[in-house]
Amino acid sequence: MKIDYSPFKEAAAHTNLAIWAEQLYKQAQNIVDDCNHGHWDMWLEAISELPKINLSSLDIDSDTIRAGLPKDCDDACRKKLYECMQKLRPWRKGPFDICGMKIESEWRSDWKWNRLKDHISSLQDRIVLDIGCGSGYHTWRMAGAGAKLAVGIDPYKVFVMQYWAMKHFLQNDSAWALPLGIEDIPQEMRVFDTVFSMGVLYHRKSPIDHLQQIRDMLRSGGELVLETLVIEGDENAVLVPEGRYAKMRNVWFLPSPLALEKWLRKLGFKDIHTVDVNQTSIEEQRTTDWMRWESLKDYLDEKDPNKSFEGYPAPLRAITLATAP
Repeated sequence: MKIDYSPFKEAAAHTNLAIWAEQLYKQAQNIVDDCNHGHWDMWLEAISELPKINLSSLDIDSDTIRAGLPKDCDDACRKKLYECMQKLRPWRKGPFDICGMKIESEWRSDWKWNRLKDHISSLQDRIVLDIGCGSGYHTWRMAGAGAKLAVGIDPYKVFVMQYWAMKHFLQNDSAWALPLGIEDIPQEMRVFDTVFSMGVLYHRKSPIDHLQQIRDMLRSGGELVLETLVIEGDENAVLVPEGRYAKMRNVWFLPSPLALEKWLRKLGFKDIHTVDVNQTSIEEQRTTDWMRWESLKDYLDEKDPNKSFEGYPAPLRAITLATAP
């Protein structure tokens, strides 16, 4: 089994990404060719053992991304699917369904998508970047919404391998997950029509730099779709957790939506508006058979679900849209 990114290079070569297609291809291919992660061979074996199934349908534009119907394979086939996909735990983003074998991920990622999809510009024929794409769930949804090319990036290898496991069935060259971080992407590309940064900003030591990187990746008039943890407050309200936040080590800055909008204005973004603010529920982020460790319920104060384990405000997430100058 070999992970082969050459079809990505071919797909990108027919878009505004053409000038960077070779560089991105080489970066991604070199990482998977030289990967020395301790579970790499197990992940490759799991994908290589996935059964080949004559699928009667594919759906990347519904809440559950589906490959095939239950009638397309028998119980023994579904058991094999389960065993292979379980080797790629933890599944953080989803849900997926392969011939009736359901992958119930930690996050109901469809809920997030449904909160933003009617607010953003049409993705039809757009070149899209999905930063921190995980399994590729949202990247697939972007392709399903009509993107000409949806490029996901995520440095965590297991999540990229989840993408490849689903690609075994979905066979769609409009959606890609590259094993790259934002630092690996050429600067000042100014080529993407839409850039999604969802669940990333609060992990950055310098959120302003992150937003500036995104600005410089967008073409003039391109759209930023930003989803991040926030707090309540005025335009100067920012929480800098001391130690952990909701048991997470790497949380640096949680601005209010007004402060976030102020940051974006300072960087020259236009048409800035927050379209949704939502407190995360234990139904949206939870432990499942596909992510068996602690989840949101364990990150909250036992006596007050409106507080984090450490006593900070419980996770509140905002979706903010802006246009690149």
